[in-house]
Amino acid sequence: MPGHSADTTADEVNTDTPKPALPLSKVYVEPTSRCNLMCRTCMRNVWDEPLGNMTPATFARVIDGLSAFDPPPAVFFGGIGEPLFHPGLVSMVRQAKAAGASVEAITNGTLLDERYARDLIAAGLDVLWVSLDGATPESYADVRLGAALPDVLANLARFQALCDSRRSPSPRMGIVFVAMKRNVAELPDMVRLAADWGVPKLRVQNLSHSFDDTGPEAEYMEILDFTAAEALWQEGDTEGRALAEESFAEARALAGRLGVALRLPSLGEGDRPARARGAPGCDWPWRSSYVRHDGKVQPCCMLMGDGRAILGDARGAGFEGAWRGPAYGAFRAALLSDAPPDVCRGCSMYRGVF
Repeated sequence: MPGHSADTTADEVNTDTPKPALPLSKVYVEPTSRCNLMCRTCMRNVWDEPLGNMTPATFARVIDGLSAFDPPPAVFFGGIGEPLFHPGLVSMVRQAKAAGASVEAITNGTLLDERYARDLIAAGLDVLWVSLDGATPESYADVRLGAALPDVLANLARFQALCDSRRSPSPRMGIVFVAMKRNVAELPDMVRLAADWGVPKLRVQNLSHSFDDTGPEAEYMEILDFTAAEALWQEGDTEGRALAEESFAEARALAGRLGVALRLPSLGEGDRPARARGAPGCDWPWRSSYVRHDGKVQPCCMLMGDGRAILGDARGAGFEGAWRGPAYGAFRAALLSDAPPDVCRGCSMYRGVF
């Protein structure tokens, strides 16, 4: 029924369990699991599952489901693949806007030529997030294999210029920076870059260093070896933490002076506020959802691979049916219990909470 929030389902599943009263605010849609790059940190390096694109029919089912919510949630195009690699992305943006949603997308920037930029702007895109993991060509190329920073920066500068020429509040551009030991010292330079372009937001993420639900033979271990070596807040790494703290402090001060909204990650368990017993480690399953390119619905984008907390299928009961269905309700109830789902125990957002 239109207007009902996620906590309605949680009530139906377990009326004795307290839960956050949060409406659905954002749906992450993965247009494709394909990409034109092969980055060091990408899970696709060790997957053997088939890659694919979301079909028009599947996306139509997602949009139909979102129309049941008032107001409609924001739509964020992103996921394992590169959204701009999907040939129908502009049409998907246009359809989401027609449904009344605000629309964001994330890109590596390599495919953002002038025609693509103009088409996305004309389609009504509200925010374009750009992944930049280095402020120098050397550090950038060391992670983003197959990409050249000068080319990406030229694409982004052109996009920003096109936005500025419209004299309109949208679209806006934001930068996402994945902080690692190899690039964290460049964070202040990234703040300067954002200020020079007039980019209002810079979000910094840390590589998750541990997934406790995976054993030594798990398919993720090759990637985890890299993330463990590069994570900023790995336990016992005092030297790495000191480097990150110094860079974060300089970037924070610089952002304040230059007017850039900077969001930094935690540098360890001690930086996180205490949570009451029974409170979930994050509120994703109540306020947002993730729809894979094949229509499968997950509670968040961190759960990779088949069979890992699939809570519905937009092609069947539709997105609304999945969101309000018993599988989602049971998942939320489990998160508020003393026995959270195994797939969440290893996530860095839950670490030390349960």
